Amino acid sequence: MLAGIPVALLLRRRIDPVVGGVRLGAITYSFHDMPNVVGQDHIDAVIQDCQGAGVGLLELMSNHVEPVSEFQGRRGAAGGSGSPPAAGAPTSAANATPAPAASGGTRGGRGRSPEAMKAREELRQWRLTTPMSHFEGVKKKLNDAGIVVYAYTVNGMGADYTAEEIDKMFEQAKTLGAVTISSSTTLDVAEKLVSFAEKHQFPVAFHNHEQIDDPNQFARPESFYKAMAMSKWFRINLDIGYITGSNYDAVAFIEQNHDRITHLHMKDRKKNLGPSVPWGEGDTPVKEVLTLLKTKRYPIPALVELSYPVPTDSDCTKEVAKCMAYMKAILA
Repeated sequence: MLAGIPVALLLRRRIDPVVGGVRLGAITYSFHDMPNVVGQDHIDAVIQDCQGAGVGLLELMSNHVEPVSEFQGRRGAAGGSGSPPAAGAPTSAANATPAPAASGGTRGGRGRSPEAMKAREELRQWRLTTPMSHFEGVKKKLNDAGIVVYAYTVNGMGADYTAEEIDKMFEQAKTLGAVTISSSTTLDVAEKLVSFAEKHQFPVAFHNHEQIDDPNQFARPESFYKAMAMSKWFRINLDIGYITGSNYDAVAFIEQNHDRITHLHMKDRKKNLGPSVPWGEGDTPVKEVLTLLKTKRYPIPALVELSYPVPTDSDCTKEVAKCMAYMKAILA
């Protein structure tokens, strides 16, 4: 029966992301134990981890499609992480030496040392000169493995991004087949991005964190509302763990804003700015949120963001698989 089917089609085994009418997946930050190899990107490792965890719908961080710099490699070898402390923690001028693999301006080493600045400029030139055929190839490689890019994470996009660089990030997102850019950034940067979103007619979804005392950060619901008023292309990438940790009601927020939410980051955290914990041990209404998506038929994907400490006898792939199984059991 298989003899007449082209080999390419046999290899293209799609990982079905839909359970109970809800699309499930993960952000590549979740695989933050991927090895850094200088000069290489992480796409092969992403594919291996996605297949191991049963992830077919992906939010791809830009730093995972870019080559690892020597600066990043040395930082990692010295004990630095291969990924940021949170999935795209916001950056600011005060954050002089952020994690080496954080997406956007921090990826490649935005800092004040000459070495860090050199790495940042090399990253910019890579972005400006790398043809879109590279990203077409990444898309094909992922699709052939049964994986679809839903969102493309480009964090920061602040003062150290040129207009040409931002344009390239939008082009990359569209070439990869993403339906939105996701970004951890600030309200002042959102103002800067209005003209780019309008030019490309492409959504930008802002990710929330927990700096509730900083009015420039996406932390309180009103921060999202200010951004939504700036452009019809602005959306919400809601992290249900952070909004719960900040003592807001994730379920109510989704009900009130579902038409502007592109996707959810799924995690479990304690209230009162508490830590991330294994799912089922925190205060985040994971079950209630998934049930809401299912019963209301909101077309909002739920993507795992693995942020709790990985047990010493496990790894990120196994933990993401556990989180996927947790969601599937609720939606079954």
